[in-house]
Amino acid sequence: MRALGVDYGERRIGLALSDATGLLASPWKQVANDRNVGAAAKRLAVDVRALQAEDDGLGTIVIGLPRRLSGDDNDQTARVRQFAALLANEVVIPITLQDERLTSHDADEILAQRERDWRKRKQQVDAMAAALILQDFLDHQPR
Repeated sequence: MRALGVDYGERRIGLALSDATGLLASPWKQVANDRNVGAAAKRLAVDVRALQAEDDGLGTIVIGLPRRLSGDDNDQTARVRQFAALLANEVVIPITLQDERLTSHDADEILAQRERDWRKRKQQVDAMAAALILQDFLDHQPR
């Protein structure tokens, strides 16, 4: 079963998928977000249903939970929790919230090694951040 990683942002949502074995996460795509949490959850639910219908299926959704470096909640934390709750009402797949501190920064550094133009990196950074969130989750699962 595959896993879906989500990096929720007010402007863009990054998505990543694991391989069928649940060992490796890869950036999948980035979708625009209009700051409407409910609409974003409904749009993602369409993608989730499509993934469920594929041969490898979809076993879990991992959503990055933003926090301050101290571990305290920040302004975005409540929106992500709301997004996760609304998505849970739309789909019947387990949803896990995963700490995402510094993933966007790390994703930009990884992409900067391949692409010097920040405009091109910006188009990929959210999906890469979702892959880092998902990979962290996968690395901590028992085998």
